[in-house]
Amino acid sequence: MHHLKYFLALLLALASILEAKQPNVIIFLVDDLGWADTSLRGAPIDTPNIDSIFKEGVDLQRFYATPICSPTRAALMTGRDPMKLGVSYAVIMPWMNNGIHPEEIFMPQAFQAAGYQTAIVGKWHLGHSQAVFHPNQRGFDNFYGHLHTEVGYFSPFANLGGTDFQRNGVTIDDEGYETFLLADEAERWIKNRDSEKPFFLYMPFIAPHSPLEAPEEYVTKYANLEDTRELTRSESIDRTRRMNPAPSARPLYAAVVDALDVAIGKVLETLKDEGIEEDTIILFSSDNGGAAYAGGGADNYPLRGGKGTTYEGGIRVIAAIQWKARLQAGSTFESAMTVMDVFPTLAAAADISTLSTKSLDGRNMLPALLGNKDTKLASEIYFASETPNYGEFHTTVFNDEWKLVQVITSSLYEVNIENQLFNIKNDPNEENNLANKYPSLVRDFAEKIRNWRALHPISGTRSQLVPPPGWRAPKDWSSYTIPLAELDSDASLGFGAHAHQVLDFLLKDHGRIVYDCPDGDWQRGKCDPGYQCTYQELRYGKCTPNGPREQHAH
Repeated sequence: MHHLKYFLALLLALASILEAKQPNVIIFLVDDLGWADTSLRGAPIDTPNIDSIFKEGVDLQRFYATPICSPTRAALMTGRDPMKLGVSYAVIMPWMNNGIHPEEIFMPQAFQAAGYQTAIVGKWHLGHSQAVFHPNQRGFDNFYGHLHTEVGYFSPFANLGGTDFQRNGVTIDDEGYETFLLADEAERWIKNRDSEKPFFLYMPFIAPHSPLEAPEEYVTKYANLEDTRELTRSESIDRTRRMNPAPSARPLYAAVVDALDVAIGKVLETLKDEGIEEDTIILFSSDNGGAAYAGGGADNYPLRGGKGTTYEGGIRVIAAIQWKARLQAGSTFESAMTVMDVFPTLAAAADISTLSTKSLDGRNMLPALLGNKDTKLASEIYFASETPNYGEFHTTVFNDEWKLVQVITSSLYEVNIENQLFNIKNDPNEENNLANKYPSLVRDFAEKIRNWRALHPISGTRSQLVPPPGWRAPKDWSSYTIPLAELDSDASLGFGAHAHQVLDFLLKDHGRIVYDCPDGDWQRGKCDPGYQCTYQELRYGKCTPNGPREQHAH
């Protein structure tokens, strides 16, 4: 009898495992939303739908993204440090040729390979010049939206005069309010999906990025909203407010956020209508701290700074994750989690492989989230930005207790470095600069930042707010992308490939020529197949393009 009970229990357990479905995944990535810009956090803006994700999910209290747009998207899609990817200091501008190396595995590629239906609805901003950078080549079955940012909220959706609205590489002319169009498309896609297969839906909204626009009823609703925001305590942001005599952007910003909430509510309602709310993981996050500068309208209080800076207000973003079947509703997760952790965490939740042949910089946070366990950082976290001012770098390195913020400004004749050290465990709002009290810690952290920045490919993004002289935008951005058939089959190594390792050595902390070569491999000569020399042989001039000089001595 005992054996029979055990056997029946085993059968029930096996049946439960077999019946368990892989969860659907939806990522709502909003653009420039402030830490304090939901009604749940006291903002004078109606956001009941966004609030519901926090109330019915887990509030990620220490979720970190990069200070600006493209780097966050690169980190989200790959689980890797955008400094290594060459997309760290600035966003990918329309006149740039940058993208993410095809060697990098994107999150939707892993889900697609595991049988998931995949779609992106919204803003891409990870490369547009060649088809290898296009969403449909990075794991998305369907792409509806814009390659660039700042295409406007009303049709025609254009960037620098060129149409930028497409479905899978073909320009479309859908009319209406951009935020609502994305919600409509997501609703259609979910309802028309193959219900026998799970899905992965990525919704990177343009809202509430400037320049701000909203339907008239929302504009009217907030027309008399008073701007009561405190200054951010970041000189680079607050000086824009002092310099700009224009009326506050806060009322229009509130209108854009309200409309965004309505759009998200439509997608959430679709999940309920389809009966799949319980089995869908929903991640909501801003791509960086709120744009609190003049023209932005966001509020990150009580955090310091905002978009473009590496204070907490620029990198610690509003975020929550909901999975009704597994995660405790209304809970708060206090441990640090970064945008690089999303890929390995969601892959673990879906029980799929990341497929990555490269070491991920993100961690699988699923066990910690399921048990709401305090989880210490395994290593320091780094972020940087050179946006918007060319030659003005905002960088940081931090662990669970200490954080160094560096502002590095350069001209043709000098470089100035301002170090600010905070104990973010006790001073999360960065009120007390302890740099003078702990100079050795400042030196140690500064050297870590220096070594980390040396990983950036020399042709990676830099702040370029204007195009090269004489550059012209296309009339249609879909036609601007060079098709695969017209591209070489391999990534170009550039000129002087035989000397790449030598040049890498000579550049030192200026950046890297050999793509994503770990320091250990670089020292062992493993990164350039045409120049197999060890670090010591290279240092003492004992190398030739065919190997160590001793092998060819007479």
